[in-house]
Amino acid sequence: MFKRRILDNSDNAATYIAPTTKIKGSMSGKGTYVFCGEIEGDCDIDGPLTLAEGSRSNGTLRASDVVVAGHVDGDVIAEHKIEVSATAHIAGSLSGSSIAVAEGAVIEGDIKVTSGGSAHAFKEKRQVPS
Repeated sequence: MFKRRILDNSDNAATYIAPTTKIKGSMSGKGTYVFCGEIEGDCDIDGPLTLAEGSRSNGTLRASDVVVAGHVDGDVIAEHKIEVSATAHIAGSLSGSSIAVAEGAVIEGDIKVTSGGSAHAFKEKRQVPS
């Protein structure tokens, strides 16, 4: 069974990028990241990454686990899990060992479950950080 809520399992303090912040260029880091602003460039995070509702990313998002509630123009690659919320719009491919997609999410690209399983569908019942 797919266990959702990647951030519920995080045991360290998160790095928050404010809604009014715009980052240009590639970014890398270690730990839990929550992006609420805009990113123009690739992200390579060693830890869980959340792209909050209302945020935007133009580039590849790569992390151990990824939650997408915002808008992505690029690929989303997770070592483990990807969770796509109902508010997400992704123009690119998804690749992860487990992928869950909420009813209402828009994905314009391929979905590749690297564990050999299939993507899971769900109805969002909890609030996503924004």
